[in-house]
Amino acid sequence: MSHALTALSAALPLASGWAVHGLRMHRRFENTRRDPLSDLWTRDAFEERATRLIAQHPDVAVVLVDLDGFKAVNDTHGHAAGDAVIRATGASFADALTGHRRSVAGRVGGDEFAAAVVLPAPAALPWLLGGLHGEITAPLHHDGRDLSVGASIGASLSSDAPQGPARELSVLLRQADEQMYRTKQEGGGWSIAPATGSGPSLRTVNGRREGRPGTGGISGTEAAA
Repeated sequence: MSHALTALSAALPLASGWAVHGLRMHRRFENTRRDPLSDLWTRDAFEERATRLIAQHPDVAVVLVDLDGFKAVNDTHGHAAGDAVIRATGASFADALTGHRRSVAGRVGGDEFAAAVVLPAPAALPWLLGGLHGEITAPLHHDGRDLSVGASIGASLSSDAPQGPARELSVLLRQADEQMYRTKQEGGGWSIAPATGSGPSLRTVNGRREGRPGTGGISGTEAAA
């Protein structure tokens, strides 16, 4: 018995050391899946987590954001200013999603961002989008000057789609992308895709949007009217 206890006592520090090592390796791996500028998840990591949220919860908002005027900031003030805008946008997502414990956000392109957010009820979505738009478009003080960008935001809601393929992340992202493009055409702001089957949609070709008439849905302007 004494030999067994001695062996167990000797093994415990080793096992503990391996556990700490494993935790550190996991954290390092997770850090490689974060965008270094925005501190949001990369596209692949975002899609994995968003897919799980949609599978586990009934009301998930899928949000796509494209910055308006970002190229002008880069061209006029340099890439350091552009980097500052990307960092600020990441912080804006963190602020806007405070209180939404079940949510994930990612940087999915140069100046394109996405989020999936579990909502307490569908009626909460306009408040979420309005708050996110306000956070992103607030002026940023950088290197002695104020910088600002606009934002075009499109969103879709998983509970507006029937069970099955229509509720998959790829479909919800496409719907959000179509709404985002419609919003950009109208000067920025935010809009929500109509429920599946309730109206026409824009077409996307290889990720490049092909202009078509508006899709309908609820927009920031309409909600405020």
